[in-house]
Amino acid sequence: MKKILSTYGFFGTLRLFWSVTISRLFVSSKVRIIRLPFYIRGHKNIDWGTGFTSGVNLRIDADPQYLRNEVVLRFGKDVQVNDYVHIGAFEKVSIGNQVLIASKVFISDHNHGNYVGEDHSAPDMAPAIRPVYSAPVIIEDNVWIGEHVSVLPGVTIGKGSIIGANSVVNRSIPPYSIAVGAPARVVKTYNFTTLKWELV
Repeated sequence: MKKILSTYGFFGTLRLFWSVTISRLFVSSKVRIIRLPFYIRGHKNIDWGTGFTSGVNLRIDADPQYLRNEVVLRFGKDVQVNDYVHIGAFEKVSIGNQVLIASKVFISDHNHGNYVGEDHSAPDMAPAIRPVYSAPVIIEDNVWIGEHVSVLPGVTIGKGSIIGANSVVNRSIPPYSIAVGAPARVVKTYNFTTLKWELV
């Protein structure tokens, strides 16, 4: 208790305990803390895993296709997300164990309209009424996602990978890679023989 008070101060400690109480009573008893304020739509469509932690202003929209009651957003163990993270799950977003997500990250498995493959959406239709296109997003264990990253539909981020700040992930990233840029591309991979991150 003394360490918490020295770290957060008196009023910060009160806010901390209030956030813990609200998140465990009204979100899930399995979460560690979701800091206030937060906005969560579709509580019953989320599996919080265990030990979930968030910063302030977490926004989650978990709306399953055709309004079925099913889990469309799944967290693993000890996932940590920072401030102003927005996750939109329409079909499937799966976030593995010990994933660390920095502030202002956007993760979505859906778009208003389709712009890849066949049956493209026409630009003369208002975006808000275009049919929703979705493809699963999978973020595997031990991934670290940097500040201001966007993760788009149909992407898998492999185990142990790092996504650099301000990147746009529009294609899958293999395990044990560092990817940066818009669009994100792999610049390093981890060599388990030399125990070093090496340039690609």
